[in-house]
Amino acid sequence: MGNEFYDPGGKRSARVNELFARIAHRYDLINDLQSFGLHRYWKRRLIQLARVRQGSAALDVCCGTGDIACGLARAGAVVEGLDFSAEMLEVAEKRQIPGTTFRQGDAQQLPFPDGAFEIVTVGYGLRNLADWKRGLGEMARVARSGGRLLVLDFGKPDCGWWRALYFGYLRMFVPVLGRIFCGQASAYAYILESLIHYPAQRGVESEMKQLGLQRVKIVSFLGGVMTINYGEKA
Repeated sequence: MGNEFYDPGGKRSARVNELFARIAHRYDLINDLQSFGLHRYWKRRLIQLARVRQGSAALDVCCGTGDIACGLARAGAVVEGLDFSAEMLEVAEKRQIPGTTFRQGDAQQLPFPDGAFEIVTVGYGLRNLADWKRGLGEMARVARSGGRLLVLDFGKPDCGWWRALYFGYLRMFVPVLGRIFCGQASAYAYILESLIHYPAQRGVESEMKQLGLQRVKIVSFLGGVMTINYGEKA
């Protein structure tokens, strides 16, 4: 039986929006619990790989509660944070710092001109789009020549037994956190359901190359449990 928040068809955006409306105010807490705080390190690594310069124009797509956007701003960037969920943006705006602007919008139709940003990031968002390839293509479109694209998300370990153990953790433990802190296990059982249907780091790597990005690479953590896909626009 599939997850109530996962819809592979035309209702995908509405179901994902409903999910994040429910968990927005517990989102950061449960991220800390389910990753044992490691998500903060993974996001710092993404910011380091972005090679921010003072005044760099940056876009954080699917910005959620704004932690990556604020991290980029602290490193010196001028950051636009964009998200579909009004509830997540409400949390982001409470932590807003100088150098950040948040707006509501669709990652599959970015409201920015071609070549607008030096840095384009997405953390835990590409997997949630109805058409992740279109979302990645939009990220590439708004990046300027030499711009860096970075995608942080759950990965699929290449090692079979490690992947099975990891998927077991996502299946058994993470939904318990959803039940305790959100009153609904399916809110976090969604992670595994969406990951199963997502090509993860290898698929993103292949699509980055198809888009003509250069210096494409995968940075893996914990044997591929978490990954950052990196590419530069030619």
